[in-house]
Amino acid sequence: MGHDHGHEHGHEHGEKECTHDSHGHKHDEKECTHDHSHEHSHVHGEDCTHDHSHEHSHVHGEDCDTCGPKVTSADDVADVEVPEWKKKALAANADATAAPFGMNWGTEATVSATDASKKVEESHSHTHDHGHSHEHLEHPGKFDERPTANVGNRDYEERRFTVGLGGPVGSGKTALLLALCRKLRERMSVAAVTNDIFTREDCEFLTRNEALPTHRITAVETGGCPHAAIREDISANLTACERLTASIDDLDIILLESGGDNLAANFSPELADFTLYVIDVAGGDKVPRKGGPSVTQSDVLVINKTDLAEAVGASLEVMARDSKRMRGDGPTVFCQARENLGLGVDDVIDHILRAWSKATGKSIP
Repeated sequence: MGHDHGHEHGHEHGEKECTHDSHGHKHDEKECTHDHSHEHSHVHGEDCTHDHSHEHSHVHGEDCDTCGPKVTSADDVADVEVPEWKKKALAANADATAAPFGMNWGTEATVSATDASKKVEESHSHTHDHGHSHEHLEHPGKFDERPTANVGNRDYEERRFTVGLGGPVGSGKTALLLALCRKLRERMSVAAVTNDIFTREDCEFLTRNEALPTHRITAVETGGCPHAAIREDISANLTACERLTASIDDLDIILLESGGDNLAANFSPELADFTLYVIDVAGGDKVPRKGGPSVTQSDVLVINKTDLAEAVGASLEVMARDSKRMRGDGPTVFCQARENLGLGVDDVIDHILRAWSKATGKSIP
C-alpha cells in the first residue's frame, strides 16, 4: 500500500533507524493510494514516535483491502460484495429518515461508512420527517420578554380562550389537568384537548376519571415531536379547539395539554392565550435553574409533587430561589396535583381566571 503524506512532523529517534523526508514518506504494500491530510500519531518501530496534525482527503481505488470495494451509492450495494453492516448504513443514509443502528446523525459514530454516505452538519438546527426545525437558542429566555397572545385581536367566538399545559413526560400534566377540570367545571363551561404521539392515552384517562362529559374531551395524535404540534405546526390543535368551540354553545375555556417534551417546548402564542409549565420535584431541584423558554417564559411555572421532596433529596427552598432568579416576577406555584384534588391547584386556577377575565372582559365566576 502506497501513502504519500505532505506534512511537517517532529521525531524522537531511539536505537532503531527511522528515515523520513520532511515533505513526505512512502510505504509500499498494496495497490491502494491515499492522499492524507489528517490528525494522527505514527509509531515506526519500537522507539520512534511521530505526532502529525493536518487535514485529510481520501481517494480510494478498487483494490484497497482496508477500505473494501469502491461504493458510490446505495444502488451499488447490489453489485459488489460489501459487509452487511455497510449495506445497512448505506440504506439508512439513502433513506435519510434515520441513522443506522439506532443512533443519531451528526455524531462521529454515524459518519458515513463509505464515500457515498451523506454528511450532516453538527448543529442545533436540524429537520425531521415531520417537517419542523429546532432553532438554536442564545439564552434561556426572560419572563418579561416572553411572547404573548394578541388577546385584543383574538376572535373568541371562533376559538375560546385557550390555556396550554406543557411539561416533561411524567411531571403530572394530566393529573393537574384532571384537577383543573374537576374544579373549574363547577364555575364555568370547560373543554379539554390532549396530545399524545400515537395514542389517546391521556384523553382516555380523563374520560375514565369523569373529568368532563365525553363530548367535551378530544385527543390529538401528533405523530412526532410533541412541541411541533404546539409551536411549529399548530393546525391540528387549532382545528380541535375550533371544533369544540363550534359544538359547545356555552363554552368558556379550553384546557390544552401538550405531549411530554423538553424545557424549550413552549407554546405558540397563536395557539395558547395563557401557558402553564409543569415540572416535578422528582426531576431534581436543579431543573428551575436549567432554564429554557418553558421554565422562564411560561405564564405560570408549576412545581408539582412537592410531597416527594424529602424522598428524592430535593430542596423546595432551592427550587423557589432558582425559580425567582430565572423568572424574575413570573409566578411560581408549588403543587400536589393528586392530593385531595390538589394542593396548590386553587392558586393555579386564580392565575387562569384572572387572565381569562382580562382577555374576554367577563367577570370571574
